[in-house]
Amino acid sequence: MATLKEILTRRPVAATIRLMVPAGGAKPAPPVGPALGQYRLNLMAFCKDFNARTQKYKAETPMSVMITAYKDSTFEFTVKSPKVSWYLKKAAGIDFGSGRAGHVVASTVTLKHVYEIAKVKQSDPYCQYMSLESISKSVIGTANSMGIKVVKELE
Repeated sequence: MATLKEILTRRPVAATIRLMVPAGGAKPAPPVGPALGQYRLNLMAFCKDFNARTQKYKAETPMSVMITAYKDSTFEFTVKSPKVSWYLKKAAGIDFGSGRAGHVVASTVTLKHVYEIAKVKQSDPYCQYMSLESISKSVIGTANSMGIKVVKELE
């Protein structure tokens, strides 16, 4: 339950903005500029902060960012690691999943790949309290739906 002080000091939210921005590639140009500009947010502050937070990732890695814009022109944002499907496509060495998942196998990945992807996803704010086993099961489910076969070891 929130205290009276927290309720009185809450800032009114103007919008919640979701963007896909390449790691280390936030610029005041589209798609970042128009999305933040309409709420009069400081573009350069966002770009510098986002690029600093994502410097550990390889350039051009698609990062999901959720920005909370407040009516006083301030903002907060959280950065999530890339989607599981992006990691699976990179591990499998393919550009697209199978058009007929369950019938046609697009590629294969090993359990080690699944484990590594699950370890990266565990650092996400929404997955940090989930067990590695449950995240791994979710990764395997995503792989199956993409037509990627999970094997113990590659032949």
